Amino acid sequence: MFDTAIAGSLPKPAWLAETEKLWPQWKAQGPELAQAKLDATLLWIKAQEDAGLSVIGDGEQSRQHFVHGFLERVEGIDFEHKVEMGIRADRYKAMVPQVVGPLRLKGRVHETEARFLRAHTRRKIKFTLPGPMTIVDTVADRFYGDRVKMAFAFAELLNQEALALQADGVDIIQFDEPAFNVYMDDAATWGVQALERAAQGLTCTTAVHICYGYGIQANIDWKNTLGQEWRQYEKVFPALARSSIDQVSLECLHSHVPPDLMALLKGKDVMVGVIDVASDAIETPEEVADTIGRALQFVPRQHLIACTNCGLAPMSRAVAEAKLRALAQGAALADERLAHK
Repeated sequence: MFDTAIAGSLPKPAWLAETEKLWPQWKAQGPELAQAKLDATLLWIKAQEDAGLSVIGDGEQSRQHFVHGFLERVEGIDFEHKVEMGIRADRYKAMVPQVVGPLRLKGRVHETEARFLRAHTRRKIKFTLPGPMTIVDTVADRFYGDRVKMAFAFAELLNQEALALQADGVDIIQFDEPAFNVYMDDAATWGVQALERAAQGLTCTTAVHICYGYGIQANIDWKNTLGQEWRQYEKVFPALARSSIDQVSLECLHSHVPPDLMALLKGKDVMVGVIDVASDAIETPEEVADTIGRALQFVPRQHLIACTNCGLAPMSRAVAEAKLRALAQGAALADERLAHK
């Protein structure tokens, strides 16, 4: 049967943080918050298993944001004096921390969450980290003065944490690089090089997630400007096909990505986005299976993984749970259809 997985994030329960927000405020502090994060992680492990997913994630319950959750454990970053900056080529404004000195890890970043995840499921586990290019696009540089130099500095730190996550028992380490769809020329050169530096020496499965963003209004508005064909992947997929990265995650359902672009990833596992994160409408198993069927024209069955288009963090918990069930049921239906061919 097809493997099924989420891209990464899941909604925070109302008792942990503000709901349906991309940058939610925590509802507790100190030890109480630490416990609440793990309680929420356990809740989502169970929900993913109950839905029938074969690859389980922590839902990023311990992170306020997929990038800043990593940065909070890095020396040389000033979180006290955030500045407003346009990110993803000024698509939207965000308050971001400043890089003010040499970058170093303060210690382990995600040891608690990764070991907790490993201890509470027997299924394959995936852990997500922000990619170097996307981090660079989500901080204000007051020290390096060079995006490439700073990206490789972050890549070294990501590599340290990734190697430790592998030792914690993580089966798949995924780097999230939505910036690859914005700065396509740079992504195909130093972006992929920095990504490979982050994954250097890993023997577990490595993955990169490249999406068109969360289902927030700024991203929806941007997508509406991209025309009838979204060909951003065309720039970076050939470079990724030549890279050492094992899996590539992409948007498919309700996107204007030409499906034949998946053929550019020959030899790689492809995480095909079959669940829309920009709509509360729940996909039917038939719709999910149809999307998988279209992808199978360009991706061999053994290389196809059914996935969400992006993270589900800004959605309601009930919608997210229903979409997880649709993902697993649709993958099972696609498998059944193939068995009867």
